[in-house]
Amino acid sequence: MAAATTALSTAADLIEAPLLYKGKVRELYDLGEQYLIVVTDRISAFDYVLDPPVPDKGNVLNRLSAYWFEQTAALQPNHVVHTAVELLGDLVQDKDALRSRIMVTRKAERIDIECVVRGYITGGGWRQYAATGQINGIPLPEGLRKNERFPRPIFTPAAKNDVGHDEDIPFSRMEELVGADVAAELRDRSIRLYEFAHARCLEQGILLADCKFEFGLVDGEIILIDEIFTPDSSRFWAQDKYELDIEIDSMDKEPVRTYLLGSDWDRDSKPAPLPEPVVAATTARYRAIYRAIVGEELS
Repeated sequence: MAAATTALSTAADLIEAPLLYKGKVRELYDLGEQYLIVVTDRISAFDYVLDPPVPDKGNVLNRLSAYWFEQTAALQPNHVVHTAVELLGDLVQDKDALRSRIMVTRKAERIDIECVVRGYITGGGWRQYAATGQINGIPLPEGLRKNERFPRPIFTPAAKNDVGHDEDIPFSRMEELVGADVAAELRDRSIRLYEFAHARCLEQGILLADCKFEFGLVDGEIILIDEIFTPDSSRFWAQDKYELDIEIDSMDKEPVRTYLLGSDWDRDSKPAPLPEPVVAATTARYRAIYRAIVGEELS
């Protein structure tokens, strides 16, 4: 079974390079002129990193990002240099353990805005609309229904916050933070990327409901960084399960959220380790979204 395969909780003891940052899932190492990103199998929910890690999760996230970076390279330059662990030489002690999990990237100065594009009114956007009739200060027509598709995608940025949650902001505030020209560029590039991926996903029977991007600067050039169109950065729905006015089961770590919400977890402390069937179901989810998007099994 997939859940019986080895999962990677950290790469810190496998890499001979300084660890600059350890996030909930990703680890960033300094290679001098470049960065090394390792995507682990750690999984988080409700602001907690959970045990145990989920096998193949990191493989799926990294390979989907690599796939989409390649697909969108002509549309938007990105930070990828290569994803071949063999090219790291003696920097990596166990290449098999990190195969398909690494990405060597250009060093960019991060623009501290999370660029969110919403094609459908759901999730946090729906909650804002239900309370105020707006999303990030954008007035919307009355009577919209949950999960309804917008006539055109909307751009709803957030200010990056390395401690705590990112802060939803109106576009006017984004202009103040990064300048009107850069704000307009990021908005337009984000919407183009969303429209491209939405069309590609639709061909596979998948709806890309919303997504987020991060951008950086290299020698004054705006490039795409971090990850794109993965289950951790985007909301995917199976087209045949699309329906208005319901909570649609997204194609991601939903088995974990469903389990936690149905358990006796007090929500004030780290949850107990996930049961093996929940871990296995989550692995299956990640492998399924990879298969659906790329059109082949995760090898």
